[in-house]
Amino acid sequence: MNVTIRPGERSGCVTIPASKSQAHRQLICAALSKSPSVIFCDGISKDIKATIDCLNAAGADISFDESGRIEVHPVKIGNNAAAETGCNSADKTAANAGSETEESIADLFCGESGSTLRFMIPVVGALGLKAVFHMEGRLADRPIQVYTDELSRHGMSFQKEGSLLKCEGRLESGIYTIPGNISSQYITGLLFALPLLTGDSRIIITESLESGDYIAMTEDALKVSGIKFEKGDMRYDIKGGQTYDFPAEVRTEGDWSNAAFFMCMGALSRDGICIKGLNKDSSQGDKRILEIVKAFGAETMTVENEFWIRRGDLSGQTIDAREIPDLVPTISALAAVCKGTTRIINAGRLRLKESDRLTATRTMLVSLGADVEETKDGLIINGKESLDGGTVSSFNDHRIAMAAAVAACACVSDVTVEDAQCTAKSFPRFFEVYDSLDIHKDR
Repeated sequence: MNVTIRPGERSGCVTIPASKSQAHRQLICAALSKSPSVIFCDGISKDIKATIDCLNAAGADISFDESGRIEVHPVKIGNNAAAETGCNSADKTAANAGSETEESIADLFCGESGSTLRFMIPVVGALGLKAVFHMEGRLADRPIQVYTDELSRHGMSFQKEGSLLKCEGRLESGIYTIPGNISSQYITGLLFALPLLTGDSRIIITESLESGDYIAMTEDALKVSGIKFEKGDMRYDIKGGQTYDFPAEVRTEGDWSNAAFFMCMGALSRDGICIKGLNKDSSQGDKRILEIVKAFGAETMTVENEFWIRRGDLSGQTIDAREIPDLVPTISALAAVCKGTTRIINAGRLRLKESDRLTATRTMLVSLGADVEETKDGLIINGKESLDGGTVSSFNDHRIAMAAAVAACACVSDVTVEDAQCTAKSFPRFFEVYDSLDIHKDR
């Protein structure tokens, strides 16, 4: 669907939905746990649903309702599956980590969720399942070879056929060597799987570690689940034979990545925007957006877990995106109307997201009248007083569509976003929340 957005500053209050990054981690830990649990998750996006579907295919029984209440009945691991009463033999085969038959093949539909795919691959190996991962969009083109090569050295085997990734074999404990500069999701997937193995394991991280805050979120989820590990200098030591003990009830905190769009809107608003539903002590790396909008010149105020952002004297900045790549589209929309020049650097990984996000961000903003130049690993944005408006492609990328809505706050004419339904990947109610804000056009 296409969405046409009226131009002008926004003001008001919004409540941010649950963090999909935290929800992925909570769901996996809960599904591997020894007892059922309930997760309260305000806003179940397509990516979160993909993880639920894949965990169900792997033997869990997870259901949710419209309120976001998720009931998790875990995978039956090892001898617990054989002891489970009331299950037919097919159910036991699918759930039992000790069963491997030609007839039992789990189909895991990942959608476009890179987190789901990369987290679940070693988990499937630890459970000893034969599986086929189904990928959509650009997911099949995103890097995974170095990951599957390392897993292949530890008992698994893979065959990639277009958008299908077939795998089988039981994952074995040992020493895993993984580069830290391609995707932190590789390390997270191993951290979930290795505690389930019989022997002890070590993860050695080579190259520079990027997006380390996402691994910190994984560490938090493991600690809450009673999983022990030792963290050293670019390594993790994980004891085998552990049992997940996820809490009976948890609540997923608000998503700082999605809050960033409204914080940048607030930075363009003289009346400002109040943002609720966030945890100021979160491990989410994208909470740095608060520091970033302040550096641009926005006025900010924090009262407990409510954040107020409004326009100040805005000027361009140099932003190192190495640890915050998901923030680049919305930061760029803000920078397009800041005085002076903004440089986005160390953002080369964005070329391998749902779209080539450097090209997509530049193209979207230029279509609205911005002055943006693309570099090999970033963007150079020369600020203007306002943008024109017009029609933009979302490139079927949720973050590009939402960044266009930020840019509309600085436009003089309507902005039409093509294929705007892609926001359902992370924020299904984005345009509904956006439309709840007041518009101030002629300022």
